[in-house]
Amino acid sequence: MNSRFSLLLFLFLVIVSQSKSSIFKTFPGNLSPKSPLSSVVLLLSGNVFPLGYYSVLLQIGNPPKAFEFDIDTGSDITWVQCDAPCTGCNLPPKLQYKPKGNTVPCSDPICLALHFPNNPQCPNPKEQCDYEVNYADQGSSMGALVIDQFPFKLLNGSAMQPRLAFGCGYDQSYPSAHPPPATAGVLGLGRGKIGLLTQLVSAGLTRNVVGHCLSSKGGGYLFFGDTLIPSLGVAWTPLLPPDNHYTTGPAELLFNGKPTGLKGLKLIFDTGSSYTYFNSKTYQTIVNLIGNDLKVSPLKVAKEDKTLPICWKGAKPFKSVLEVKNFFKTITINFTNARRNTQLQIPPESYLIISKTGNACLGLLNGSEVGLQNSNVIGDISMQGLLIIYDNEKQQLGWVSSNCNKLPKT
Repeated sequence: MNSRFSLLLFLFLVIVSQSKSSIFKTFPGNLSPKSPLSSVVLLLSGNVFPLGYYSVLLQIGNPPKAFEFDIDTGSDITWVQCDAPCTGCNLPPKLQYKPKGNTVPCSDPICLALHFPNNPQCPNPKEQCDYEVNYADQGSSMGALVIDQFPFKLLNGSAMQPRLAFGCGYDQSYPSAHPPPATAGVLGLGRGKIGLLTQLVSAGLTRNVVGHCLSSKGGGYLFFGDTLIPSLGVAWTPLLPPDNHYTTGPAELLFNGKPTGLKGLKLIFDTGSSYTYFNSKTYQTIVNLIGNDLKVSPLKVAKEDKTLPICWKGAKPFKSVLEVKNFFKTITINFTNARRNTQLQIPPESYLIISKTGNACLGLLNGSEVGLQNSNVIGDISMQGLLIIYDNEKQQLGWVSSNCNKLPKT
């Protein structure tokens, strides 16, 4: 969704955990169990500001048709606007997905996995499998589960067309404060069994690893599989079970390399969030530290700028974060549950944007004010310039500085 708080999505359905089950083995795929595992790399478009999301083009069907998806590591279900007819859709019918008798019946194991541990509500086993997902920003999507081919080109040179399940969304709603993104749907990259990655793994296409590199200049790339994981330089921290989100911690917060007293933080890494969110106490501590630093700077609070809750102006409009970054300090997240402390550096360019009027605005927001309760979320803005790796096989999350403007050599 455009305001991107999907990490704490409130579902009317319950997505299954990472535990193995016989249901999962029945996901469809046209790959032999002996097929060599490879990786898929996909180009991204979009930016943190002013667009507010990163997206990827995927082909669906035969003949294939391209659809643009908002990438979201904070949710599991992939869905696309559906020609059903479609309520609350912002795309014309010719750009919507048209089902062709490929709706999943509610007796199908995929539907059972979608609703696990509950059973789908359908008196007739041949009825369609419904899904409904509500996001924390008050956006929602509902529709029917369908199965279709997804053509992929692998790094080993082969081409595959696994049949994957996704939502055909015919009823979308968006919060009035945020216009819908100009995408056809959402690509769910979470850890649940209905997630696209989990299905690709089940089809024998790739290993249970997904990653991305978001460029501060816009664009970047997304990948499935472990081929692109660097052999050196990656900082790793364990993922916390059981959770369908990519949750890490505990961690302590440092400001300019000094302790803030904030400890025991758990953090969710979510590409469905444009900005980074902290709980109220953590947010206020950071705002106070930044504000005290700026008392001796030439920057002044720009109350008239409503781009984000807090903006600052200089003697003349700024053209780039590079012009103002020296007035701000680096925030460090020090993970304390690894074998040795692992640090994620968030420099000023990873928490500031320049508004359309040339002011510097703080891309760290109070999550408690938008329904995220006590959660802390690392959003797109703080993942720019980093290769982020979600390794579900080893249950760890890694990162390393990278040039996200070009595809890596393989």
